[in-house]
Amino acid sequence: MKSFIKINENDNVIVALKDIAPGTDIRGVISVQEIPAGHKMALCDIKKGEPVIKYGYRIGIAKEDISAGSWIHTHNVGTALGDILDYSYEPVDTQSKDGVNAAGSPDGSTAAPRTFMGYRRPNGKVAVRNEVWIIPTVGCVNNIASAIAKAANASLEGMSDIIKSRVEEVIAFPHPYGCSQMGDDQENTRKILADLVNHPNAGGVLVLGLGCENSNIDVLKAYIGEYDEDRVKFLVCQEVEDEMAEADKLVEELIGYAAGFVREPTPVSELIIGMKCGGSDGFSGITANPLVGRFSDMLTSMGGTTILTEVPEMFGAETILMNRCENRELFDKTVCLINDFKQYFKDNNQTIYENPSPGNKKGGISTLEDKSLGCTQKSGSSPVKGVLSYGECVTNKGLNLLSAPGNDLVAATALAASGAHVVLFTTGRGTPFACPVPTMKISTNSNLAGKKSNWIDFNAGVLVEDKEMDDIAEKFFDYVITVASGEKVASEKAGFHDMAIFKQGVTL
Repeated sequence: MKSFIKINENDNVIVALKDIAPGTDIRGVISVQEIPAGHKMALCDIKKGEPVIKYGYRIGIAKEDISAGSWIHTHNVGTALGDILDYSYEPVDTQSKDGVNAAGSPDGSTAAPRTFMGYRRPNGKVAVRNEVWIIPTVGCVNNIASAIAKAANASLEGMSDIIKSRVEEVIAFPHPYGCSQMGDDQENTRKILADLVNHPNAGGVLVLGLGCENSNIDVLKAYIGEYDEDRVKFLVCQEVEDEMAEADKLVEELIGYAAGFVREPTPVSELIIGMKCGGSDGFSGITANPLVGRFSDMLTSMGGTTILTEVPEMFGAETILMNRCENRELFDKTVCLINDFKQYFKDNNQTIYENPSPGNKKGGISTLEDKSLGCTQKSGSSPVKGVLSYGECVTNKGLNLLSAPGNDLVAATALAASGAHVVLFTTGRGTPFACPVPTMKISTNSNLAGKKSNWIDFNAGVLVEDKEMDDIAEKFFDYVITVASGEKVASEKAGFHDMAIFKQGVTL
């Protein structure tokens, strides 16, 4: 295993891949002090006010004179980012570099397109899971929803082997919203709840209301739109004598309906994959994020769809995404995506660049630019084909950008609500959380993968252990197909299913 990496030939820093002791010769530069794994060392003298370069881009400005061989971190480098900015569209070539054509075969090959074993719904949508979901309209009925799911799963165990093999689980998604909200804040709740009701991974849905809430069932139906009455059932708790008994009947009907679906070969062009990172470290932009970026390029070249979110972690790398927009209209939408989110911070009197987190810093990330340039590696090199507002469902195949915050649970839920079948979540620190769809954890380093094997699904840390990206990318693509075909990820095996909505407004 190498002891360091210089990511781009124009960088004036290297990243330590393992702890570097003082006095170590790194490309003819002697380390002045210990450089922790994942952290940066100066390759040359950097004067106060000069840029620190990593990934070939500026990640900040030296706060003091930095001598060659010095540890570079928060004590001597600071952000160089500005406020709300004007941008110019400078499109770049985004030719695919992954060696596959739009049919999903190696360039020049006539092999059949790749497939996964998915569920085909009557409305034409495709799913990777066949679950029954219980969606509360308001937090007041959260405990009832959870009790219904617990009872239903117990009943499911006593049903026929055919039903048990086809209906994977009954899942409740409690949340604290749906009432005492106003304006856009309430709209967000209604959009996300409706998106989840319509998500194809749910073979059946029970919408559970209280009866007196702002976002009651009659209101929510307008957001849900047309629905299959066999697939979606509604229950207002205040209108029945025994809500548990009524719910048991409805869920039994939903299980029977969902049991009518079986997996069938489905082109990978039907897959929609969300991309998110959290608990990042100095290895994130070197291993796991580039691996997900390669996956995104592979899938989109096969006609599939990927969605990248966490807008505050695009700040400092946004022009890379803007200049990959397929046309001027998408560029303008991306400018709004970035500047509107900055304005959200300003409207709430908060610092735009209050990032990275303590865990990020401990792992070697020094500034938001450092974090963002690593984060956007997940987008690969493909053109941006769509830009989505929060709660908007994806319609354009290819790479899409989605407006949502960096918060792990909120952003992952937003990806699911926009239509993602699976969320790829890269992490250098580790996390057990999940979201409404399978949430695959990809570790940035092998230490984490070994320590938290009950959380981590795939180890990208081997990419700094002399493993080749082409080989690992192919293995990773195969693994995603396996998960889409039914193999459970670690959080599913643990029974974890989280959901969080972006809270922005006043609570009454």
